[in-house]
Amino acid sequence: MKKYVLILGLLLASSALFAQERDFTQFPGSRRSVPDTLRVPDDFVTELGAFQQGKGVEVDTLDIQDGRLLLVLKDDHTWYYIKNFKLLENDSTFVKDWVPNSTNPYHAPLDSLPLRNSICLVDSTSRFVCPNQTKVFSRFGMRRGRRHQGVDLPLKTGTPVVAAFDGRVRASTYNKGYGNLIIIRHENGLETYYGHLSKREAEVGDWVRAGDQIGLGGSTGRSTGPHLHFETRYQGFAFDPEWIADYEKGELRKNVFVLRRSYLNANSRYTPESLDEEDEIYGEEEKIIAEEKRIAAEQAAIRYYTVKSGDSLSVIARKQGKSLNAILKLNPGIDPNKLRIGQKIRVN
Repeated sequence: MKKYVLILGLLLASSALFAQERDFTQFPGSRRSVPDTLRVPDDFVTELGAFQQGKGVEVDTLDIQDGRLLLVLKDDHTWYYIKNFKLLENDSTFVKDWVPNSTNPYHAPLDSLPLRNSICLVDSTSRFVCPNQTKVFSRFGMRRGRRHQGVDLPLKTGTPVVAAFDGRVRASTYNKGYGNLIIIRHENGLETYYGHLSKREAEVGDWVRAGDQIGLGGSTGRSTGPHLHFETRYQGFAFDPEWIADYEKGELRKNVFVLRRSYLNANSRYTPESLDEEDEIYGEEEKIIAEEKRIAAEQAAIRYYTVKSGDSLSVIARKQGKSLNAILKLNPGIDPNKLRIGQKIRVN
């Protein structure tokens, strides 16, 4: 009986000792115990509003084991998904033909591409943000005898330019024609180009989300004034950016874009048609091929006149048997008072 009383007494003594020291932790190699909680000085003052609860502040990002998605929790009890960029960087889209600062690293011939390709532009985890919302100043296509592979969106120098879609920066460099140029590759295989920037604010390898500022607008490179030159390309081939968005409204035309191979020709421009009309014209493969042949024939028939000393636009029109208005219509944006020797003028 005395033995059991002694054991009970030892247990009670141990419990009391544990109760006294349960808020203490032993430093390794030390006999001294210290509290495991932080002691706040009496004169410490926090700044009110440093963490605003219930205002939509992001408080945590969780890996939901989905692979490509992460879950972002906010303090107003809402949440949303974002792309898991760390995993995406190993995706073939961001590995194959990934050549930093090359304006075009692709080598596939045009006829090797599918006649039509459905491209998802946005989904529940991504969005579109217009890189510079304004009326298009100069459109896609042939311009003064040269290919103009994007749209020109006028802006003031220093205006913020943002990424149109989520993606990874493949190029951030200076180019003689584009000036300060940023190229972003997107998960759907498209690449977007942002040219003539006065300042680049994203580097090769950076992951950006739609709406992230990547630079400031300007007039660097081959440019006649401040504007954003914006291109959309697939496998290195440019197509009219107006197929995917209305830049004056700042809106996508549709969430899923059907890219026809015929659109990748420099003479193929966006035509405002309903989805039904568009499918009726281009839907069948035979019609897509016929459209490619028509564009190629029109391109082959185009003739240009090279400006010589003493030429004026009126003189050139008379030599070609055309009216001055007809020549002006064939060469949109041309300044009749600023012709230069060697300049190419379209005459049919």
